[in-house]
Amino acid sequence: IVYRRRGEGMQLLLIRHRFSGHWSFPKGHIEPGEHENETALREVKEETGIDIQLLSGFRESVEYCPSPEVKKQVVYFLGVPCGGQLRRQESEVSEVRWLDIGRALEEVTFNNDKMLIRKVRRHLGGEAGKSYV
Repeated sequence: IVYRRRGEGMQLLLIRHRFSGHWSFPKGHIEPGEHENETALREVKEETGIDIQLLSGFRESVEYCPSPEVKKQVVYFLGVPCGGQLRRQESEVSEVRWLDIGRALEEVTFNNDKMLIRKVRRHLGGEAGKSYV
């Protein structure tokens, strides 16, 4: 989950998946030999063009079943942009946008994503500085 502060507010980076049309966060599968932190950095870069630094102290795991015979687990970290240029991965992403946190809550498709946005808001509320991992 990538965020940036804008004035008194906060924006989240969301992607719209090309095939499903769902709005969500950048994410993907762990490649062989990759640690989950490395996957997070790589997937954000591939899907959005943005380089990020991961913040310490935020790690959320969500399990869901896209079909009765399939169970998936996604691990989410919190990061801030540190370079790159915003662009979408044309093969998988139809749009990529920075949205104010309230608008992001309206746009995300799944309840798990809404829950994650609320956790991010609570996690960041009132914290002035963060350390990086």
